Amino acid sequence: MAHEHETLAPTDPTSPGGDAAPHPAPVVPGQPAAPAQGRPAPYDRRSTPPVREVRKLVQKKRDAWWTVLLVDPLATPLVRLTARYTRITPNQITWAALVLGLGSAALFALGDWQWIVLGAVVYHFSFVLDCMDGKVARLTGRGSVFGAWLDYIFDRIRVAACAVALMWGQYHRTDNTLYIWLAVLVVFCDALRYINALETFKTRLTMRRQIKARMRAARRAQNSEQVAFMEDLLRANPEADIEQDLNRAADTTAPADPDEDGAGRDALDLPGSEGLDEHDPTVKDPSGADLPGASGLSDEDTPPVKAKQVIDLQQEFRRKFPLYLRFRSALLRHRIRPHLVSGIEFQMGVFIVGPLFDVVLGATLVSAALMLVFELAIVYKLLLSTRDFGRTLESIPLPPPALAEEELARVADATGAAYPGEPSREGQTIVFGTQVPAQRGEREAPRSPDSPS
Repeated sequence: MAHEHETLAPTDPTSPGGDAAPHPAPVVPGQPAAPAQGRPAPYDRRSTPPVREVRKLVQKKRDAWWTVLLVDPLATPLVRLTARYTRITPNQITWAALVLGLGSAALFALGDWQWIVLGAVVYHFSFVLDCMDGKVARLTGRGSVFGAWLDYIFDRIRVAACAVALMWGQYHRTDNTLYIWLAVLVVFCDALRYINALETFKTRLTMRRQIKARMRAARRAQNSEQVAFMEDLLRANPEADIEQDLNRAADTTAPADPDEDGAGRDALDLPGSEGLDEHDPTVKDPSGADLPGASGLSDEDTPPVKAKQVIDLQQEFRRKFPLYLRFRSALLRHRIRPHLVSGIEFQMGVFIVGPLFDVVLGATLVSAALMLVFELAIVYKLLLSTRDFGRTLESIPLPPPALAEEELARVADATGAAYPGEPSREGQTIVFGTQVPAQRGEREAPRSPDSPS
C-alpha cells in the first residue's frame, strides 16, 4: 500500500567523532517507528494518510459486530484527526477512556432512569476512546508493552466500577437485593471470559508447538537413517579394511561408499578422521551442507520443505457442523467474527442496552446467558480440536531416539524454556488480555479475542 513516508526529527549531520551520522530510516504510517536514542521517533503528522487508508491500517481484519457497526465508523475518523492535528499519545487516550468510564459509573450510581441513560451514552464514548488508543498506536508507531498492560487493567477497573455502581443505583431505587448478586455476576463473567480466552490461546499454541516439535524430530530421524558414516561401517565390519586395501592396490576407481560418490574414502584418508562421528558438526556431505543429525542442527539447517503440509485441528468440528464455514465466511466478509456474543457485546448489553430501555435486570441476565453459551461453544470446539491434535500426533511415527526431542518439547511447555531448535524465549512477555507477544500498536499482534483496541 503506497503512501507518504514518515520523516524523523532533524539530527546533527556529524557525530562527536567527526564522522557523518547515519541518516534515519523513513517510517511508514501504521508501522512501528524506529527508536531514536532509546525513544520512539516522533510522528510526522503531515504524512497522515486519508481516512480510507487509515481504515485499512488500523482496523482489525475481524472484530466484534458491535465494534464494526457502531464504533469503528466514529473511531476511525477520530483516529486520523487525533494523529494529524494533536500530539495526544495512546496512553493519554487510555487514561481519558478510564475517566469517562468512571464518570459513567457515577451517573449509574444515581439510579434514576434519566441519569442511567446519560451514563449509557458516556459509557459508549468511553468505549470509543478505548478502541482509539490501539488504533492511534498502530497508525503513529507508538505502541508499547506498558500501554497494552495499562489498557487491560483500566478495562477491568471500568467494568467493575460500572457494574457495582449500576447495580447499587438500581438496588437503592427498588430495594431488590437481586441487583447485588447481578453486580457479582457481571464481574465474574467479565473475569471468566478473559481467563478462558487466555487459556484457550495458550492451549492452542501448545498443541501447535508440540506438533511442530514432533514433525521436526521425525524429519531429523528419517534423515539420520538415510546417512551412513564410513567410520561406523568399518567399525561394525573390520574385514572391510582388507577389501579397501585390495581395491586400492588394484587401483580400483569404485568409491568406497556408492552413496557418497567417493567422499567416504577421501574422508577416511584424512588425518584424525577416525575420531569423527555423528556428533561432529564439521562433517559435510558432497554438497558441503551439514549432514542431518549433526550436533546443534536447527530448522534452518534441514533441507527446505518444497510444499507446506497443512494440519487442520478443526476437522471434527467442521464435520459435525458443516454449515459453520458458510456462516463464518458470510460474517468475515463484513469483518465480523463468528463469536457473536463476546465480552464486548456482554458489556454493551449490560451498560448500554439495559440502561437505555430501563431493563437492567433482564438485559444483564440475557447478556450473561448468551455470553456463557458462546464461551461453552468455544470450550467444546477446543475439546474437539484436542482430539484432532491427538490423532495428528499419532500419525507422525517416531523411532525411539527421536522421542527424546518430543519429551523436551513437553518440558518446554511446562517450564517455559526454549523449544528444541528454537531460540531462547528469554525476554518475551505475557500480558494478560493481549496475548503474547503483547505490544499495543502492532497491527497483527495476537491479542485477546475481545480486546477492543
